[in-house]
Amino acid sequence: MGGYVDRGDMVGAKRAFNELLDRGWLPDATTYTVLMDGFCKLGKFIDATKVMDEMEENGVEPNDVTYSVMIEALCKENKSGEALNMIIDMLEKKYVPSSGLCCRVIDALCREGKVDKACDLWTILLIKNCTPDNAILSTLIHWLCNEGKIWEARKLFDEFDRGSIPSVLTYNTLIAGMCDKGELCEAGRLWDCMVERGCPPNSFTYNLLIKGFCKKGYANEGIRVLEEMLDKGCPPNESTYSILIKGLCESGCEADISNVLNVVASRNVEIKSDSWKVLVDKFVANRGSTGVTLERILSAKSSIETANSSIETTSAT
Repeated sequence: MGGYVDRGDMVGAKRAFNELLDRGWLPDATTYTVLMDGFCKLGKFIDATKVMDEMEENGVEPNDVTYSVMIEALCKENKSGEALNMIIDMLEKKYVPSSGLCCRVIDALCREGKVDKACDLWTILLIKNCTPDNAILSTLIHWLCNEGKIWEARKLFDEFDRGSIPSVLTYNTLIAGMCDKGELCEAGRLWDCMVERGCPPNSFTYNLLIKGFCKKGYANEGIRVLEEMLDKGCPPNESTYSILIKGLCESGCEADISNVLNVVASRNVEIKSDSWKVLVDKFVANRGSTGVTLERILSAKSSIETANSSIETTSAT
């Protein structure tokens, strides 16, 4: 039967299954699950449901794999409410759903605008002593922030923080939500908490803060974050400079842009062509008052390209 399923021949698989039944063979949960999985992979969810119903009628209890197969299929079919009911049933049967499965149900619920139901799943997991991990927390925080419910997300974070250690991803997800809503002070508090807990910020964390400051018109604060980033030994990436340069361009801080370019040139950091275009377009449009800065931009670009070319030549030899 497994061979038919692997080939996607569910007619043959069902025929082989029925022939085994006719011979008096009693299939177990694994056999039923293989058949259900085959139907699910072909998008035939109704047929998979019929197999599960038949399974229960024959007195065979679904196992954790059975539930996982059906729940994932429900999520793909955008039937998040049914997926939630099934994962609750799974918990009632004392099976522990994987972190990935919980995340998929949360994603499915939230995509359908059921963020409150996703939060209910969080509560149910706690009641059933299935402590959610960082992946589940990050997924739920992402959706809460996406809905503008940043303080609900912060409350959830605090609940988790009392018994577990948030990961860099979890911190970054909440910091991103706070920065997006302009709550820079709260983002800063999360930053401080992150450092105190021995969870080193990564380049993405720094980029989030830089972007948050630039979005609020505080590009100079973005430079301060860049300096701290360098002091802490966290190498800026292309996105770091792209975000900061764009923010400084919008605020017209020519001298500060030159400072950033000096840092770029000294570290031979490659900048994407889009970022160079932002710089050149900005200052060509105002060339009457910014000739010196434009000259520095082109000089820095030339220095970086020369340095990178030398590095590539050395590596090749």
